[in-house]
Amino acid sequence: MTIPEEDAIASEILRQTAARGPDKSICPSEVARALAGGDDGPWRPLMGRVRQAAIALAREGRVEILRKGKPVPAEEVRGVIRLRAGRNA
Repeated sequence: MTIPEEDAIASEILRQTAARGPDKSICPSEVARALAGGDDGPWRPLMGRVRQAAIALAREGRVEILRKGKPVPAEEVRGVIRLRAGRNA
């Protein structure tokens, strides 16, 4: 499996969050699956990279990271998260 570049991961996060709209969120696994070619592709190894890209985008204000439906600062990300388009993007 070819590991996607950081820019490709960030672009896919931004594409999916924009497509979902400002009031809905996506699961990081949706990004990993898209980059791996679907559910049958090797998407699980991409999850760490997707989370890292999401944190970088959150620090830039381009996405929000949600935990239990509420925004959390990038420094406090842990456990299960979701992503949505940044309010300032």
